[in-house]
Amino acid sequence: MAMAISLARRKAANALRRYSLPSSTSLISSSRGFAADSYDENDVVVIGGGPGGYVAAIKAAQLGLKTICIEKRGALGGTCLNVGCIPSKALLHSSHMYHEAIHKFANHGVKCASVEVDLAAMMAQKDKAVYNLTKGVESLFKKNKVDYVKGAGKFLSPTEISVDTIEGENIVVKGKNIIIATGSDVKGLPGVTIDEKRIVSSTGALSLTEIPKKLIVIGAGYIGLEMGSVWARLGTEVTVVEFAPQIVPTMDGEIRRQFQRVLEKQKMKFMLNTKVVSVDTSTDVVKLTLEPSAGGEQTILEADVVLVSAGRTPYTSGLGLDKIGVETDKIGRIPVDRRFSTNVKGVYAIGDVIPGPMLAHRAEDDGIACAEFISGKEGHVDYDKVPGVVYTHPEVASVGKTEEQVKESGVAYRVGKFPMLGNSRAKSIDDAEGLVKVIAEKETDKILGVHIMSSNAGELIHEAALALTYDASSEDIARTCHAHPTLSEALKEAAMATYDKPINI
Repeated sequence: MAMAISLARRKAANALRRYSLPSSTSLISSSRGFAADSYDENDVVVIGGGPGGYVAAIKAAQLGLKTICIEKRGALGGTCLNVGCIPSKALLHSSHMYHEAIHKFANHGVKCASVEVDLAAMMAQKDKAVYNLTKGVESLFKKNKVDYVKGAGKFLSPTEISVDTIEGENIVVKGKNIIIATGSDVKGLPGVTIDEKRIVSSTGALSLTEIPKKLIVIGAGYIGLEMGSVWARLGTEVTVVEFAPQIVPTMDGEIRRQFQRVLEKQKMKFMLNTKVVSVDTSTDVVKLTLEPSAGGEQTILEADVVLVSAGRTPYTSGLGLDKIGVETDKIGRIPVDRRFSTNVKGVYAIGDVIPGPMLAHRAEDDGIACAEFISGKEGHVDYDKVPGVVYTHPEVASVGKTEEQVKESGVAYRVGKFPMLGNSRAKSIDDAEGLVKVIAEKETDKILGVHIMSSNAGELIHEAALALTYDASSEDIARTCHAHPTLSEALKEAAMATYDKPINI
């Protein structure tokens, strides 16, 4: 009997070695076991467990495809969940609560003897939210029977992925269809070394152990303004340095100008048309040498911490794309057709690694559509109707075209606007900063774009996104009954102003 058991163990060990498997299964989802043949033949292999990758994997499994997901981080959710969207929103909310306690509570009859920041507790709350959500995605994998390998993958062939696991082993995963969903990485600046201590990316800005006295943000895009807003609310003197002549260049011009004025009222400073020449970290403070973007006299700006927020770049290096002939453009993006197919049969790409808006929700929709195409169904993502949100306070959200884009297209149009000061809910909660702007085609009244600056704009924008998706007119929104009193009534009033006249202003 003992000899039989020993022989069985040797056979099992030989099988593991044949697949280059570690004897432990800790490299995969700890919630269940993992059969050796799961590495051999899969319908779908997803490289990357971020919003695009994990959603693609779940959808593929739901469609009956044998699916495995490879994620090098060791925690699912990608940049968004681990060091991006989720932790930043946690800190934005916590810092907003502190700011409200200092500046607004008394207006509502709530008096606090003293208010202070416990930064460690704030960070712990953020970390707890991230941990619970990553574990939640693992549970979704288990529920949907998605296999999960923790490790970094690269192509051996169009159907084979070599994975260096976090356990230090190497395995080969095979699949009939491979989806590249590796996301994006922080874009660096020449001559600027990010150490995540004094010169930080958004990752380091989410984990500072002290509130800096002075923070310089290089880049006035979504991420830079959100992270600058967090620390400004906690008492940091924040200066935003931007090479371009305006903040958030993709934003509607009118909304952008009002947004900047709001941020300046919150004591954020802006240096536009300014480029960083050099960075000096040899002293106790970080010194930035700056000059006008067009050239000119140089100035020195000092800070405790510098946040580099100059955008993101596709994460496609190290995947062995050249080995199998997958084409990339000059900035590393992977061109795909409408079915997310690359130039190599059976290899697909979604999310930040392909052209289009670098947004988590866009990547999710890519993942669903790509899985549907692979399964033989039809998928669809309309990049012209993907909403974007800046999660400051007030938030700024938009969908569709800006007024500048409509004007450039030559289409005759009308604009309707409604200030939040005219909205009863906003006034009643003492949070009436902002406006709603609707742009519609003059001849047909078809909505072309909607732009909102208000509290909860990120929630309000989806009514507009739905309207654009179904080619609704401004009159369609205006004649839809909206509950009273709600912030969403401001969108109804702006729609009324577009095709006729508003009521409450």
